[in-house]
Amino acid sequence: MGPFKTDTTIYQTLPESGLRITWVGHSSLLIEIDGKTILTDPVWSQRASFMQSMGPKRFFEPPLALSELPPLDAIILSHDHYDHLDKATIKFFAGTEIPFYCSLGVGAHLKSCGIANDYIIEMDWSDSVMLKHDCVITATPARHFSGRGLIGRNETLWSSFVIKGTQHNIFFGADSGWFPGFKEIGDTFGPFDLTILEIGAYGKYWPDIHMGPEHAANAHLALNGKLMMPIHWGTFNLALHAWYEPIEKLQEFAKEKNIQLFVPEPGKPTEVTGEYNSGWWRKSL
Repeated sequence: MGPFKTDTTIYQTLPESGLRITWVGHSSLLIEIDGKTILTDPVWSQRASFMQSMGPKRFFEPPLALSELPPLDAIILSHDHYDHLDKATIKFFAGTEIPFYCSLGVGAHLKSCGIANDYIIEMDWSDSVMLKHDCVITATPARHFSGRGLIGRNETLWSSFVIKGTQHNIFFGADSGWFPGFKEIGDTFGPFDLTILEIGAYGKYWPDIHMGPEHAANAHLALNGKLMMPIHWGTFNLALHAWYEPIEKLQEFAKEKNIQLFVPEPGKPTEVTGEYNSGWWRKSL
């Protein structure tokens, strides 16, 4: 699969629409929204695991190096699972002044990676912070769990996030099972120009922690979203289904439920101006 390569010269020019997304893979996104640049759940390592000799391995290399990232205004960390919080990646940012916005308790992991306490902002559900006076980041509920081993389960919080700029309003869902809270979030913070929702790593016994394509489509509708971007698929093999199954099924549900999808190619900075489906995965089948 791949390789994919990001044309980083694009970042020298602000998106004309005000909103541009680069999907690095899984739940790692570079979000350019109304003049702010935000990185979510950055994982650059080969494996989503406690060691790099075993565990789920990437299907494709990150399309750009950490050193090639444009200047960041913030990094969002939804929870502490290995496929969302990668300590090797976090250590790259030690010594910088980039603020990390994370769920309660996750800050301890960041400190162990060398991130200074002054740049760690832990957030409980419903907490809001102002990013440089004109962008609001709000932590919102999710139905998931936390922990990085056999012990310490659910000792830290997991969250979704609302990111509201001067012109755009988006929802980063991170990991969650279906729950009625999506409608409450939509009623309180919506409508959303873009909902970013996980569709992969699902199974018969996982509906409480991972939605899968159908529940994700329903979550998008409950959130009152205009466009839906699927994430958490096509990067790591975390479940028994085929790697391409989530996006194939989502397209069926989107057609049935009249949902407009936004599916950019990995690593390609893509402006969010309307329905768009790159169909990139079909080249790898």
